[in-house]
Amino acid sequence: MMDGWSEDHFEEAKNKLSSLKEDPGNDVKLKIYALFKQATHGPCDTPKPGMLDFINKAKWDSWKSLGSMTQEEARQRYCDLIGSLVAAEGGAAAQAPARSSAGGRTYDSLLVSTQDDITTIVLNRPAKKNAITTQMYEEIIEALQHAARDHSVVTVFTGAGDFYCSGNDLSNFTKIPEGGAEQMAKAGGELLRRYVKAFIDFPKPLVAVVNGPAVGISVTVMGMFDLVYATESATFHTPFSQLGQSPEGCSSYTFPRIMGLGKVPAREPCTRTCALVIDSEAHGLPGMPQLPRGSLEPTEELRQQLIRSVEKERLHAVNDAEVDRLIERWMSDECFNAVMSFFQAKAKL
Repeated sequence: MMDGWSEDHFEEAKNKLSSLKEDPGNDVKLKIYALFKQATHGPCDTPKPGMLDFINKAKWDSWKSLGSMTQEEARQRYCDLIGSLVAAEGGAAAQAPARSSAGGRTYDSLLVSTQDDITTIVLNRPAKKNAITTQMYEEIIEALQHAARDHSVVTVFTGAGDFYCSGNDLSNFTKIPEGGAEQMAKAGGELLRRYVKAFIDFPKPLVAVVNGPAVGISVTVMGMFDLVYATESATFHTPFSQLGQSPEGCSSYTFPRIMGLGKVPAREPCTRTCALVIDSEAHGLPGMPQLPRGSLEPTEELRQQLIRSVEKERLHAVNDAEVDRLIERWMSDECFNAVMSFFQAKAKL
């Protein structure tokens, strides 16, 4: 039981938290969550979430890290932390919000972490259904480059919230540079070329954990992943024709190889032929992380030499051809009208 003063102080801190104007960042929010749970419930006594439940697992780990800290101490630390955030927003000593960082690189739209030989890249814009902005493309490229050099064995992609990824953020198409649509199309094409190249050249096994709907570019690059796991809520959609565009992500080459040239049932093209459907409460990536590291690395090196080395040249050629074709499409009236119609339909929702 809290005494009157302590309860009032705690309630005041909760009210101050809701009044913050700036997002304190995921690391700080995890600390706030853990201290609140410890203060109101006591030490963590709930089962540990599964490895693929990244968000709840991070919250559980943060709460569990407080150990046997008393509820009174947790309340005091909670109040002190909220007080420092409020003071930082209003004072000259304000500090930048905490953001996810890995290898010295700070990310605004990703959560990047490495544990148990697995590097996890979480698309972290749940309020925007993890739609990919221009900045996010650059961050994903950098995260892949870092994961290629770190000590991990496997790299996993997933999304925060209920969506895996809703494709391109609409804002990518609204910022017309001084050079007009042609300059925007060429710049977008070169960014896409580098983005897909980062997947083609990635030297380690790539695993996608599709935790909800996946759209556009988030689907088309899946042909270059080694494994695609999908929860029962996952869906896959590539609206090329709807937007007057052509395929990207090497999908014009990888999809026919995976699905065959024949007609695939519309309801399950990716889940049937690309993805292993798993229960949303599944625990762990089957097999891979438990394999002895010493045996996995030589196997992967051999796979790179025998398979990817043969495919790389072809994939780069496909990527270049797809990007060149897309730049042409983006500069066409037909594509412009299709995108504008899509914007208008979205605005009415």
